[in-house]
Amino acid sequence: MQHQEAPPAERCVVTVDPDDQSLGLAREAMPVPAADQVLIRVDHAGLNRADLLQRKGLYPPPEDASPILGLEVAGTVVARGDQAGEWQVGDRVCALTHGGGYADYTIAPVGQCLPVPEGFSLAQAAALPEALLTIWHNLYQRCGLQSGETVLIHGGASGIGTLGIGIASALGATVLTTAGSATKCSALLDLGASHAFNYRAQDFAAEVEALGLKGAINVILDMVGGDYIQKNLDVVAAEGRIVSIAFIRGFQAEVNFAPLLLKRVTLTGSTLRAQTFAQKAVMVEELLEHVYPHLNRGAIQPVIDSVFPMAQAADAHARMENGEHMGKILLRMTAD
Repeated sequence: MQHQEAPPAERCVVTVDPDDQSLGLAREAMPVPAADQVLIRVDHAGLNRADLLQRKGLYPPPEDASPILGLEVAGTVVARGDQAGEWQVGDRVCALTHGGGYADYTIAPVGQCLPVPEGFSLAQAAALPEALLTIWHNLYQRCGLQSGETVLIHGGASGIGTLGIGIASALGATVLTTAGSATKCSALLDLGASHAFNYRAQDFAAEVEALGLKGAINVILDMVGGDYIQKNLDVVAAEGRIVSIAFIRGFQAEVNFAPLLLKRVTLTGSTLRAQTFAQKAVMVEELLEHVYPHLNRGAIQPVIDSVFPMAQAADAHARMENGEHMGKILLRMTAD
């Protein structure tokens, strides 16, 4: 193993001012990995909508989590605990963190660490962990999506949506999706979707019916909520499964649940952060078995929207909030 320099005594982190929610930079003592953790020199960190909510005080981290923003990173292992398994100093890694990703060095549990796929840059790898685990858990563990079935992925232009289209297509599903512009819909067709509906100009439920696909959608991944709750129930197949992971249009809606009974629909939901380290470790193992072969041969590629320097984290957040992005927004944690 090539000799690696010891990490410095301090690290740089992105901070949140509790009064005005502004983002800044500060230095603090370098964390030390526990027995089952690694310390990563972060190359890039991925943005997630949960970061925006936590910044506003609407998504407080678990008590045992780092209060620093950031749920996923890619970089190089610079220190390891004595129960870190096969991970060694110098290894390239991407990881789901327990908070703390907006830093130039961060800790990650070894059960949430993934190898950088063959041919991937560290920037590309930083776009993977949160979306990979979210997609796998919801589409495959919770909804049991099978090859040959049809899945509707709302929010197809998001980091989760773009990667979800790639994974579901690679694993043999037919993918329908929604997005907010004709340009985005065209790009999603190129990623592998069979149909993409512009929700600003089309009613996806009406379009599905016009295509003769009403009642033919086996699984729906919904991050929209609001009026989509009823439409999902209307278009899903008998024995269909609907999973909600966010409610951008609202948590409340007036819903006729008759289709739930008549079609024997499974309606479920989840958040990733609330699940245990053990549950996430199982997701990682299953991803290595079922999805990584497709990543390693280049059949699945993350879509990178934009990359911002660490000091411009506020601009990165603004980019996500305006909804014009397609794919993953990243922070570059290394010096320019």
